Amino acid sequence: MNFVPQAIDHYATAHSQDEPALLQALNKETWQTVLAPRMLSGHLQGRLLSLLAKIQAPKLILEIGTYTGYSALCLAEGLSANGHLHTIDPNVELQAIQRKYFDLSGKGAQITQHLGYGRDIIPTLDQTYDLVFIDADKVNYPNYLELVVPLLNKGGLLISDNVLWSGKVVTPVAENDADTKALLTYNKALNTHDALEAVLLPIRDGLSIARKK
Repeated sequence: MNFVPQAIDHYATAHSQDEPALLQALNKETWQTVLAPRMLSGHLQGRLLSLLAKIQAPKLILEIGTYTGYSALCLAEGLSANGHLHTIDPNVELQAIQRKYFDLSGKGAQITQHLGYGRDIIPTLDQTYDLVFIDADKVNYPNYLELVVPLLNKGGLLISDNVLWSGKVVTPVAENDADTKALLTYNKALNTHDALEAVLLPIRDGLSIARKK
């Protein structure tokens, strides 16, 4: 869901850096062959992720939620020369398309796929990170916050997708809506966390950017 008028969104996209040809191909293949293609980060958000990563020039990136690999490729554009990106996703059926485009990008050797859920994989990773991107199961966002903040280097970025959740965060919440409840908890915890400074942007379905103090 976008929270700005469609014409403004199109104008912003048209006046942002072009989507690289490889990502255009991945975008097209995702929409043609994969369920729930709206989960793809897309052109405008992808260029923002790329720019943030290029500013940060991270040595290590952790992504929770790979989908078809679009956001990972955007983030990988900013990796330092010897940097590495670890991406986690439980869907084994998507690993082939992820790897196909990772290798086509020329950065395949710098990207490691982890099959499973973030809550299980993250505790096994003995590393600290310059940038973390969360775009996974919403009900576990508060758990991911607890897991990744200790692993984030000073000055590191924590970027979180879908934090406005189609506007559900500002409407009455159904008793059985665990995802929206989790996001409300997450957004408050992120904004009040002693170790972080954060801003929430109404880009697509809501994107928050936090920096570790």
